[in-house]
Amino acid sequence: VQLQASGGGLVQAGGSLRPSCAASGRILSSYIMAWFRRAPGKEREFVAFISGSGGSTSYADSVKGRFTIFRDNARNTVYLEMNNLKPEDTAVYYCAAKTPGMTRYDRWGQGTQVTVSS
Repeated sequence: VQLQASGGGLVQAGGSLRPSCAASGRILSSYIMAWFRRAPGKEREFVAFISGSGGSTSYADSVKGRFTIFRDNARNTVYLEMNNLKPEDTAVYYCAAKTPGMTRYDRWGQGTQVTVSS
């Protein structure tokens, strides 16, 4: 599966964005999906996860209550609804997929920049 992330941008603190991750090549519902981010000078960190059916999700404590991950398997797309954004959310956001049977995320999108101004 190939992943294409888009939908980042520049927003003021308190604003919202909804990056998306479009998949091609395979049926997305077979894959566990996640969003990660890498802030300047920091390690990549987990943001959110969603199961293949969309029935199970998990979030990093830093985004819990503000971000929502959801998927539209008919459109082969996963989204990250980001509300009440903070300057510390500034990062490149990456979507990732875990091929069935794999223990790690083995498919990565190219990343989309999210910048939150104070």
